[in-house]
Amino acid sequence: MTGINVAFGGVLALSDVSLTVEPGQVHGLIGPNGAGKTTLFNVACGLVRPTSGRIVWRDRELSRLRPSQLTRLGISRTLQGVGLFAGLTVLENVMIGAHRHAKAGFFSALFALPTADKDDGLLRERAHRALVELGAEAYAGRYPGSLPYPVQKRVALARALVADPDLLLLDEPASGLSEDEMHELGDLIRSLSGRMSVLLVEHHMDLVMRVCDRITVLDSGKQIANGTPAEVQADPAVTEAYLGDDVDVEADAAALASAEGGRNDA
Repeated sequence: MTGINVAFGGVLALSDVSLTVEPGQVHGLIGPNGAGKTTLFNVACGLVRPTSGRIVWRDRELSRLRPSQLTRLGISRTLQGVGLFAGLTVLENVMIGAHRHAKAGFFSALFALPTADKDDGLLRERAHRALVELGAEAYAGRYPGSLPYPVQKRVALARALVADPDLLLLDEPASGLSEDEMHELGDLIRSLSGRMSVLLVEHHMDLVMRVCDRITVLDSGKQIANGTPAEVQADPAVTEAYLGDDVDVEADAAALASAEGGRNDA
């Protein structure tokens, strides 16, 4: 994304923001509340159309990106909420994410139409593997509403991963997770970089610093920093954006560096 501007009425929500996720890279997007992270994420998902700027994917400009196009483009996403279908089982929810691999289409397979027998087996196998990867296979026959929230988050992530995307968009995946669950999530995100690129929007700084290769920082709709975790930690503009003017920049940078040390030790 290059030179992204978004205006809602007379309010400029994003001003000349650029972000590039390189192949095999985990790229973090952070900033204080109201910085514009969700707006930029929604631009990447096709939920918000920028007032100006360019979205380029695989050397192709996407001038009218829509959410329905993402799967065909090799892009998967999770949202802040789990977004699961209450009337479908866990396995069936994950199967929806695999429909790009079905020749007859997901719903033909789901309702067992004669032309979809092979697709049905393919989708179920893919969905089961994704649940195994996320440690949620035991819940395959359950309905989302009967599951604890952290398990629902795993199912939502499995639904995104089952499509084998080239780019995974994650919006606040650690929300509602315990410290141990967050650590497991971090290990999973790092392992995904060998298979896909990841754009991570997250407010848990320790997780971001541990798993990201590069980080873009927004404040009040503007990009104030972009670089490696170490570079972002050392940037006074980042410290000021999070903690205000009256802070000890060197002390705060040292505190942030401890999170980076945890990333290197992981």
